[in-house]
Amino acid sequence: MSEKISLWKQIKEDFNMPYLCDPAIDSKVELFFNYPGVWAIICYRIAHRFYKRNWKILSRIIMGIVQIITNIDIHPAATIGRRVFIDHGFGVVIGETAVVGSDVLIYQQVTLGGVSLERGVKRHPTIEDGVVVGGGAKVLGDITIGKNSKIGANSVVIHNVPENSTAIGIPARVIEKGRDKSQLSHNKLPDINKELFEYIIKRLNVLEEVLVSHDEKIVLEKDKELEKIYEMFLKTIKG
Repeated sequence: MSEKISLWKQIKEDFNMPYLCDPAIDSKVELFFNYPGVWAIICYRIAHRFYKRNWKILSRIIMGIVQIITNIDIHPAATIGRRVFIDHGFGVVIGETAVVGSDVLIYQQVTLGGVSLERGVKRHPTIEDGVVVGGGAKVLGDITIGKNSKIGANSVVIHNVPENSTAIGIPARVIEKGRDKSQLSHNKLPDINKELFEYIIKRLNVLEEVLVSHDEKIVLEKDKELEKIYEMFLKTIKG
């Protein structure tokens, strides 16, 4: 986590995030009316300080009002670092014991949720610095998403994800490790299900062709191509 700074400096950073992360913004007017994620984070900053001072009911009331207005549910006890940007934001849930690092980008419908009803324990995930969590992703339980990693849209993550990795799917699999942060483009994720279906369809086509032609050489000729596809698929799912 980054060093502690004043509340005012944090809020200034939060207001600046749309200009850094969203090319759609053209004016300050939009900042006030079109970025509920920014307002949710700023209100969380205030409510979190009340919560730490044991004014828990007041902090919950603040975030309850924020939830009604923005449709973003952040528990005031959660720990959120600097320069966190919730883009679009609708449907985002950040649980009580969640820890979010700095420079994290969260898209709409993301849940940082728990899988236990036990009180007094850490039930929610830790999202380390530089992570991108794609729209609709669910990160569940006391797990850690390593620095600069990427969670694909609509993935369900229930296990730790190493640093500089990409995880996709239900349940999510780590499909690439050791990637540089600059290469984590959330629109360039491989579709492992599609790759498997393509392999199966091509395999069936080869078998059907053999049955019709009775020419076994077709299998030998096309097996090499299919083996390459299958090897790529295995490499992908093993990460």
